Order: sequence, then C-alpha cells, then structure tokens
Amino acid sequence: MPEPLDFSTRAIHVGQEFDPTTGSVIPPIYQTSTFVQDGIGGLRNGYEYTRGGNPTRTSLETLIANLEGGSHGFSFASGLAGEDTLLRALLRPGDHVVMGNDVYGGTHRLVNRVFVPWGVHLDSVEMTDLDAVRAAMTPATKVLWLETPSNPLMKISDIAALVEIGHAAGVLVVVDNTFASPYLQNPLAFGADIVTHSTTKYLGGHSDVLGGAVVINDDELAEKVRFLQFAVGPVSGPMDAWLTVRGIKTLAVRVERHSSNAQAIAEALVGHPAVGRVFYPGLPDHPGHELAARQMRGFGGMISLALTGGAAVARTFAESTELFQLAESLGGVESLIGYPSEMTHASVKGTSLEVADNIVRLSVGIEGVDDLVGDVLAALDRAAA
Repeated sequence: MPEPLDFSTRAIHVGQEFDPTTGSVIPPIYQTSTFVQDGIGGLRNGYEYTRGGNPTRTSLETLIANLEGGSHGFSFASGLAGEDTLLRALLRPGDHVVMGNDVYGGTHRLVNRVFVPWGVHLDSVEMTDLDAVRAAMTPATKVLWLETPSNPLMKISDIAALVEIGHAAGVLVVVDNTFASPYLQNPLAFGADIVTHSTTKYLGGHSDVLGGAVVINDDELAEKVRFLQFAVGPVSGPMDAWLTVRGIKTLAVRVERHSSNAQAIAEALVGHPAVGRVFYPGLPDHPGHELAARQMRGFGGMISLALTGGAAVARTFAESTELFQLAESLGGVESLIGYPSEMTHASVKGTSLEVADNIVRLSVGIEGVDDLVGDVLAALDRAAA
C-alpha cells in the first residue's frame, strides 16, 4: 500500500485485505482455537493455536501498529492485561518505576499492589513538573510511565521533554494514549518507546468489547512481549479483535465529533455558578492548552468538572443527568458520566493519586450537541437547587 496515506484511509484498509476465496470485503472472523497443520510442524502461514496467533488478531495488531507509527503491535484481553504483560517484560525485583500522579487508578493499583509486593519500587510524580521528574530518577529506574491527557484531571504532559529526561537516565518511556487515541496523538513520533491503549475506549468506540494494545518499535523488547503474550496467554479473542477493528474504521469521524461536542460543553460550563473549574485542554485558560495544541491534533472528548457545592452536589449531579448515563469507562458513542473518587479511582483513595470528591468526569459522546449541553445544564440546576 503506497505511503503516505491519510489516517482515515489507513484505519479502513491496513490489515483488512478482502477475502481472496470469496471476495468478501470484510475479512472473515477466524473463530477457531486451532489450525490444521500440513504435516507435523508444518504450520499454515505460521498459525498453530489461537493463543499463539490468529489471523483476526493479526489484522488488529497490524492496524494498531500502523496507526501509532510503530513496528510491532500486540492485542490483549484488556488494557490492564496489556500493561501487566508489558511490565513483566520490563521489570525485575529491585527495579524502580516513576509514574504520573494522575493516571488511571487501575494502572496505579496494578503496579502498587501487584508489582510492588514482588519487589518493584514505585514513585508517583507530577509529570508537568520536569524538575520533579528529573529528581525522581534513580540508578534503579527502568520505566517512566505517563498519561496525557491524564485521567481524570486532563493534565497535559510534554512527551518530548519527558522522553529527553527518561532517555538521559537510560529509562524507557511509556505513554498511555487511551484518552487521545492515535487519531489525535502519536507518542512514538515524539520519541516515546512504548504506547499502551485500553482499546475498550475510543478504538472500540461502541462500549461492546473489552481489549488492550501495546505498540513498540524495539525488536528485542517486542520479542519479550510476544513471548509473554504467548506464554501467559492474556490475548484478545477473535470476536473481540474483529469488533475492535470494526470500531477503528470510524475512529477519525467519531473523535472529530467527540471533540467538537466536548469543546461546546466545556465552553458552556465556564462561568457557571455551580462549576468551580472546567478541566478541558481545549479551553484557552487550561494550563496545558498551548502544549496540547502543539502535541495533539485536537483536544478530545473528555471533560472533568470541579463543583463548588462539594461532594454532595457532585454526587447529585452525577446521578441527575438523563442522556449522560452513570457508568464507568469512556470513549463510546454514547455519553457517560462518572464520579471518579468512588468509581474509576476508588482504588487510589488515601494515596497521592486520590481524586477530590467534588470532581465529576464526562465522557462526551457523539449525540446532538445541543441535547448534551441541555442535559448537563439541567442536571447542574437540579443538583445545585
């Protein structure tokens, strides 16, 4: 396929060659656990057993690697399964991880409660404070882990600057790109070593499939991840891989709508008496606005709000919307609302990652923007009454 091609073109065609037997435009789902061999050890196109490889998963892995500008893509049963496999490949007891202090609660829980008891050391740092990140590096540091935009406070971290700090210390830099998606941001292009995704979110895009992905350029590291993916077995199933590919085909048009809707809602909430602060990088007064404008191709569909009435109003607001449905997760076509301190980030209460109890998070869908703005404003009025 000639390069360069537009993102949307690649999202529809890479790894998606039509079926040569029937001419089916959509490649078939290889819903099989095993493959007939041409004699003992004679594998057909390298396929033997679906844990080790499956054509439907291969199509997704090829596609996500291409969209992120990477050499190797890996698809997993969930975002955390991908993160766990990656960290197993990178870390040994005694190693040190420096992680952003505003990451997904499940990521922090994985390292803090699974890897730390194994002997890994963890420090959480404000990633927008480059001096603090630099000071956190030790001879034992192996991984610098960040999210940008972050979850849930939408902090924007300077990927290129953090890569420079990490590489100067001999550290691998991992960027969780779930909130931005590869349509808005490609961390590998800024020098990051590894990109992770919860493909459950924007890549799948329809709240009907669970999955994760890891994208790597380094061949040696890719072989380590590939071995663990096979040996431990946290792979995505054929149907999940197929559904994720189906979602990716419309990623560009969906994220454009997510972003424009979120921008309109964020602007409508600025100055509202019930809202103390709107966390959205598309707003000019956001501390990371200029960096996001340089580093991203849009500002995304995630917004968080700090409500002036405290926890009681925040809880009431989260339970009062009608179009925004109260649920965990994000990135689907439907709008969702969440209360991070008791939902997505409940596992980090009492740590440096604890989310204030007046914060509400919005995953803005692709519904009619006027309907969404009206829903949020009406719910705020009810909550503040």
